[in-house]
Amino acid sequence: MKIRKGFELREVCGEHIIVAYGRENIDFNKVISLNESASYLWKNIVDKDFTAEMMADLLQQEYEVDAETAMRDAKTLLDEWTKVGLTE
Repeated sequence: MKIRKGFELREVCGEHIIVAYGRENIDFNKVISLNESASYLWKNIVDKDFTAEMMADLLQQEYEVDAETAMRDAKTLLDEWTKVGLTE
């Protein structure tokens, strides 16, 4: 999986949000706010092929979280990103 082209992470007033740009995303009218851990994941997977397993590994490297929780959280986040069209 990859993050679709035309999306980038920006910090606005202390909040991490996903911003869409480019003609292909002209109809994207959602504001997506990321918490600290989701922002950390985005920064580490953008422009790379990735899997939920890789995301879970990143969470375990950065946070004190067990493998089961990390995988559940990674899958949930990936499902949400896929549902709103951020991944391909």
